[in-house]
Amino acid sequence: MSAPVEQVAALLRDAAASGRPCPPVRDRIADADIATAYAVQKRNVEIATASGGRIVGRKIGLTSPAVQKQLGVDQPDFGTLLAAMAIPDGAEIPVGMVLQPRVEAEIAFVLDRDVTETGLTVADIVRSIAFALPAIEVVGSRIADWDIGIVDTIADNASAGAFVLGGSPRLLRDLDLRGCGMRLDHRGEPVSTGAGAACLGHPLNAVLWLAEALIRQGEGLRAGDIVLSGALGPMVAATPGEVYEARISGLGSVRAVFGEARA
Repeated sequence: MSAPVEQVAALLRDAAASGRPCPPVRDRIADADIATAYAVQKRNVEIATASGGRIVGRKIGLTSPAVQKQLGVDQPDFGTLLAAMAIPDGAEIPVGMVLQPRVEAEIAFVLDRDVTETGLTVADIVRSIAFALPAIEVVGSRIADWDIGIVDTIADNASAGAFVLGGSPRLLRDLDLRGCGMRLDHRGEPVSTGAGAACLGHPLNAVLWLAEALIRQGEGLRAGDIVLSGALGPMVAATPGEVYEARISGLGSVRAVFGEARA
């Protein structure tokens, strides 16, 4: 393992453990060196699993053209989901669990077969999915003030923090994934809106991209994996003690409940 990978991985782990975000890490990684950034991410996932963590899936980020333009990139990124990140619908998300938390509504897919072969089509992705669920991803950044570029967020596990899944699975044949509308409410008022088309044109396009990216790295998607396919609308800063509820057409609703800040 190269010295930059170990150093940046340790810096991000220390930020998470201390609750104090660190400076951007892009100056420690060669400019636009996405491969090294993924190596940092992989190193911290390895350390987490060696300590008893369990990988339960993947998340896709940067699926919005507007966010890609903001960061000067032309592709999404991905991170790894661990069981410790999963929060039941309506259960309290402890203060400090996610640094600088923001929420975004997404469609989650759960797979029932492996996806490891090259030359994939969307049909292959459809066959691999058991069902879909509404989801709220709680993204967070170990980088101070969300001052991130592409290598910062990739190294930081694609800014993964926590996620909440709804409890009513739906079959794909019953859904209009591209046209489904999304509304994310706070105190009964919409704070983010969007639709399936905001996610790389179609959420299944995002899953196809993810599978191909993982296969190029010698991995793939596995039966049982949860895939958070990307935001359907703008992300929103989360406030301690508040509740955010996402409703997605055809999929139902899901809530993220944030614990109160303590003096």
